[in-house]
Amino acid sequence: MDSALSQITGRVRAAVADRTPLRLRGGGSKDFHARTLEGEILDTRALQGVLSYEPSELVVTARAGTSLAELQALLAEQGQCLPFDPPHFAPGATVGGMVAAGLSGPARASVGAVRDYVLGLEMLNGRAELLRFGGQVMKNVAGYDVPRLMAGSWGTLGLITEVSLKVLPQAPAEATLLFRCTQAQALQWLNTWGGQPLPLNASCWVEDQGQGTLFLRLRGAKSAVQSACATLGGERQDNAQVAADWDACRDHQLPWFLDRLAQPELALWRLSVPAQAPVLALPEGARGPLVEWHGALRWVQAPRALGPALQALAAQVGGSAQMFHAQSAGAGGSGAGLVPAAPLPPALAALHARLQQAFDPAGIFNPGRLA
Repeated sequence: MDSALSQITGRVRAAVADRTPLRLRGGGSKDFHARTLEGEILDTRALQGVLSYEPSELVVTARAGTSLAELQALLAEQGQCLPFDPPHFAPGATVGGMVAAGLSGPARASVGAVRDYVLGLEMLNGRAELLRFGGQVMKNVAGYDVPRLMAGSWGTLGLITEVSLKVLPQAPAEATLLFRCTQAQALQWLNTWGGQPLPLNASCWVEDQGQGTLFLRLRGAKSAVQSACATLGGERQDNAQVAADWDACRDHQLPWFLDRLAQPELALWRLSVPAQAPVLALPEGARGPLVEWHGALRWVQAPRALGPALQALAAQVGGSAQMFHAQSAGAGGSGAGLVPAAPLPPALAALHARLQQAFDPAGIFNPGRLA
């Protein structure tokens, strides 16, 4: 065990002994997404570096504090990538934070989520035990699939120390098409195209000054992308220019997201619904939506008081609504102040409680981070 890991293990062991809450933190790029931020900060950025990378095997293993941007640059040098477009949101995002948050970018609906690419990981549990799960191949999972369980746990079950990820080659060809259309037309097209053998990768529909625009990104073999462009029509965009727009969509830097900053009372809500769900009749006072994931992800701006209405609206179509960013509270104080999500069904809530008891019986990791 090297000095950085030894020091962190000692810190966790001491916290367990005296029941001191710990706030696990990498680059802090996702501090805004929390119900509360409690405990002494335990910085993971000392756990730096890529431990192994086998481009021919499509596997990379990196320590949790490794810069996500640096890892993506290393993969790009070999013509490879993390296909799920992990959001950064701010400079300093880390590999461990990427997995702990479990958030994916615009391509998620087509290529899968973060958890689908986690092959194995090493972690410290709430007893200060260093545990390793999975490995560096897809068929190395026996018993509970803990690596996938850790994806999206927001550090509440343990401290990730290193991760092995499956990577993929960059697509040989890419094109972005622009269509002027209403939200209803965009949803209809996306549902139709989704049932056809088209190299769909990502989509984004947004309305600006009353004009709806659908951006559709295609990725795949050159012949497939060329054929899809000829079949679908639309206005083909310059790849070099539109790449920055897709990154801005991923990191919530598009004008639609940034306009909210002038109205602190507006929170950003994440509605996860079936892709086939129709246009939702948003309550008065809500703005949007911005639609991603071929219709399955709909971002809405609304005051926190409209939370119950948004949750009920999403539930009507078989989905859910969660406050994603509570702008007015800020991340620099006691917490970001997210409204608790709708209660879990009793059976699922009991399962969560048992997992928490098994991994972190003293409850020292990120208390209050999740509702």
